[in-house]
Amino acid sequence: MMNPTLDMRSVPTPRTEQEKTAALRRHLLKQLVLELGVPLAGYYVLRAVGASQWVALVAGSLLVVPWIVFGMLRNKRIEGMAIFTLTLMLAGAAMTLVTGDPRVLLVRDSWLGGLVGLWMLGSVPTQHPVMRMAARAIVVVKIGEAGAATWAARWDSDGAFRKHLRVLTAVWGAGFALDAVVRVVLAYTLPLDSVPAVSTAQWLVVLAGLIAFHIRYVNRNGLKV
Repeated sequence: MMNPTLDMRSVPTPRTEQEKTAALRRHLLKQLVLELGVPLAGYYVLRAVGASQWVALVAGSLLVVPWIVFGMLRNKRIEGMAIFTLTLMLAGAAMTLVTGDPRVLLVRDSWLGGLVGLWMLGSVPTQHPVMRMAARAIVVVKIGEAGAATWAARWDSDGAFRKHLRVLTAVWGAGFALDAVVRVVLAYTLPLDSVPAVSTAQWLVVLAGLIAFHIRYVNRNGLKV
């Protein structure tokens, strides 16, 4: 005979709006710290102790690798975006070995942003716009795997849902592409040691604008979970 107490425990408790928001904020803060803060801090710490600009850029950027690998191991699946990021990091490091120019590593971030932007824009008319995949990760954070599966199933039956995800993908893609152009200009016009800080600050401004648009669009079009 089944134990009713165990049955009740197996049913996930619905999260309140406050719990969903708190979970999302923790997720975004962790990403900002590990993917932006750690490499930036690593660069300036290494420069302070006498490392060359090239060594500081390479070592600082590689600090994010354990985070990317751990994320894939934790989720027990290969993340296409993570592999894409790692590939570009290795390609950028290899190119600096050939050219000897540390600015190539700085422009690497622009390649990444630009390619992601073009990838997003190219995916808009397909059955797999990037935001369909990217938003699912946020939905999992807020309401868990079961809730995310229900959310994702709307794609097959809800035309408005498909339209909204395509609009979000297009806006994010355009934002990434335009940001990449600005980063290239910064990388080749500013003193090298100031580029990481200025470029990061500029990206945070762009990111804040994209997130503000995203939240408003989601709330106005019934996409909030």
